[in-house]
Amino acid sequence: MTSPLVERYLEHVRVEKRLAQRTVELYALDLQKLAHYAEQAQVELTQVQNAHIRRWVAQMHGGGRSGRGIALILSGWRGFYRWLGREGQVASNPVQDVRSPKSPKPLPKALSVDDAVQLASYHSEAGDPWLEARDAAMVELLYGCGLRVGELVGLDVQASATARGWIDLDGAEAHVLGKGSKRRSTPVGAKALQALQGWLALRGHAAGVPQEAQALFVGRNGTRLTAQSVWQRLRRRSLQAGLATPVHPHMLRHSFASHLLQSS
Repeated sequence: MTSPLVERYLEHVRVEKRLAQRTVELYALDLQKLAHYAEQAQVELTQVQNAHIRRWVAQMHGGGRSGRGIALILSGWRGFYRWLGREGQVASNPVQDVRSPKSPKPLPKALSVDDAVQLASYHSEAGDPWLEARDAAMVELLYGCGLRVGELVGLDVQASATARGWIDLDGAEAHVLGKGSKRRSTPVGAKALQALQGWLALRGHAAGVPQEAQALFVGRNGTRLTAQSVWQRLRRRSLQAGLATPVHPHMLRHSFASHLLQSS
């Protein structure tokens, strides 16, 4: 049997808030769940405390309900208790500061080998040779070396005491400052070395790039590229290369890891 308070609230959202019938039905299901939990705990709806709500959230999460699903249920419960407060039925809202568990973030989607090769080998004859060389080198390092975008934009042309990272062309290694400010090195393949040498041959040809510029990857004005700039350039390049999905740096890094595992 539905609680009279729940029935009054559903009538309120149906008539006064003019919510769609489907929305009212979903509210009813969520409040039935609340009433069921309250009955099991032998507590009246108006006597539910914050600790009850937290316990029920834990039960739902332990039962396999997603964080997003729990968040929607809590939203319905929160609105119900907000209305009870206006009606003078409760002194405080027991759902007010309760948040749903965080849903696990999905792993970034990796490119297929064919798509990755298509992106890396793409070249536009009509494009700006300076930009083409720079972007090709960035793709090769992100995919071929598995660099993070933050590590990529932190690379300098030469090693120094202040450099966050650099490429040892002779040793075919990338030295970067990774997560937690930890130094790491990774091999640089022949394709990436070739692309880097092509970029370095053109890098100083832009009028805005001063000779003393330290950053390996710069814009036309000579300033170090930002992570956002790299994202934009990759998206543009992937669309020009005819890929169905716009590419972002995490996809290239994840593709590197996936393809490395497949070949081991």
